[in-house]
Amino acid sequence: MKIIYILFYSTLISLLFSCKNDNNETIKIGILHSLTGTMAISEKDVVDATVMAIEEINKNGGILGQKLEPVIVDGRSNWEHFAKMADSLITKANVKVVFGCWTSASRKMVKPVFEKYNHILFYPVQYEGVEQSKNIVYTGTAPNQQIVPAVKWFFDNVGTKVFIVGSDYVYPRTASQVIQDQVKILGGKVVGDEYVPLGSLKVETMVEKIIKTKPDFILNNINGDTNVEFFKQLRKAGVTPQKIPTCSFSVAEAELLSMKVNDVVGDYATWSYFQSYDSQENKDFVKKFKAKFGKDKVTDDPMETGYFGVYLWAESVKKANSFEPKDVLKNLGESSFLAPEGLVYIDGNTQHTWRPTRIGKINLDGQFDIVWDSEKAVKAQPYPNSRSKGDWEQFLLGLFQGWGGKWAKS
Repeated sequence: MKIIYILFYSTLISLLFSCKNDNNETIKIGILHSLTGTMAISEKDVVDATVMAIEEINKNGGILGQKLEPVIVDGRSNWEHFAKMADSLITKANVKVVFGCWTSASRKMVKPVFEKYNHILFYPVQYEGVEQSKNIVYTGTAPNQQIVPAVKWFFDNVGTKVFIVGSDYVYPRTASQVIQDQVKILGGKVVGDEYVPLGSLKVETMVEKIIKTKPDFILNNINGDTNVEFFKQLRKAGVTPQKIPTCSFSVAEAELLSMKVNDVVGDYATWSYFQSYDSQENKDFVKKFKAKFGKDKVTDDPMETGYFGVYLWAESVKKANSFEPKDVLKNLGESSFLAPEGLVYIDGNTQHTWRPTRIGKINLDGQFDIVWDSEKAVKAQPYPNSRSKGDWEQFLLGLFQGWGGKWAKS
């Protein structure tokens, strides 16, 4: 099976024109993730899992009698570049769907592109909510499937004083508001709310404020390789999970490979999927992934989401009896798949995905012991119910305007 990797824009143009003019023997599928830059630590493995699903489908005869061909593009951890690549995948490579993006800043930048061409993006990562586009399928979790239950669990089991940390762009800033609303509802206190630029290693001030305010726990919305330095500096300062545990919303098994396990044992993360989840579908998924990419590789939530997203799209194509995005969009509702995490399906009203919630505690093997499980899929709420839709949209507009028409602080 051909796989087209495109890392530089100049190469992209020539290759994509040749893609458009071939004999259409295959159906081209766009994969748009960061293979370089600060987000590569998280996004590279999602590409592998997405490609694995495509290869499995091809081995089983393809879809509607045709094989799929991935066209892989590097977003370079640069939001403007994501938008350029999305446009080129649609208009030059003639892909029928795109799987990709991680940060909400990248998703916000490509959203107008997909809406302009009435195309489809499958977005595989947990996010802040406050969005609903007819051209995006949100296979990652919304706040009520991740953030809200995590806050409640920590209140019930750890304490009521929380310190929030995050990267300085739209997802962490909005997620912080969701957290603060929940803390207020539960009668707790936010003792700190600190941000660093995406990719920054300057976390000392953040750590100093944690020590000074003495929270019961930390809720972590940092993305990318800044996490490695953050946990390193916490331990250097004597902040351990036994004293002040951290619950992360963007740290999973793949990120733990870049950290010293002893630095994070006893900390937590909240996702829908962990590699340790006990189901036959997951055992088969992990076995196949390790056989293909190496026994030392791990699986995690965004990877599993990237994987099952391809199958959800494939089911919608079959229902539409067409690969054309305009036809597939009409047939997304209630498409389902028995994924490694359990049965998942697309809500036809919101194009968000029903998924379970699980909280995991990091162990010495660099895996997660699941300490809480919703035990059934949870319906996503795109707009957190702690505020009106209008209020949430005004908050987002304020961020966007305050950052000079961007989705991240410069």
